[in-house]
Amino acid sequence: MEIAGVIERGAGQGAYFTSLDWVVDQLEQAVGFKPFPGTLNVRIADEDFPKLGAFFENWDCELVPDNPEFCSAGLKKVRINGIPAALIMPSEDVRIHGKEIVEIVSDRHIKDALGLVDGDQVTITDSHFVP
Repeated sequence: MEIAGVIERGAGQGAYFTSLDWVVDQLEQAVGFKPFPGTLNVRIADEDFPKLGAFFENWDCELVPDNPEFCSAGLKKVRINGIPAALIMPSEDVRIHGKEIVEIVSDRHIKDALGLVDGDQVTITDSHFVP
C-alpha cells in the first residue's frame, strides 16, 4: 500500500526523542539502523487519508520506554521515496500532531538525501508492499 503526502515543518521535538538511548536501541533492533536525529513530518494527502486505517492496521513493533515519563509508540517499516525508513506513531494521548500528520525516521536526513524541502510531495510505501 502507498500513501502520498506533503512535507511539513515539525515542532522540533523529534531530534530529542530519536536521540534517547532506549529509542535508538529499539529502532536499531527493529529496523536495523540508528536513527538520524529528528523526524520528517508528512501531512497525508486528503485523498489518501481514508487509507490510513488500513495502513496502520499492523504495526511491525512497539517502542516501549524504560521510563514511565515517556510514552510508547507504534512502529511500521516503510520506504519514503524509496529510502528505507520507519513511521513512528506516538500514543494518542501525547501526540502533538493531528492524525493527518505522520512522523518518519531514517538513518539519514531525508530531505537532504532526496533534495526535498517543506511543501514537496512524497510517497510512503509499506515495506511489505510488493508492487
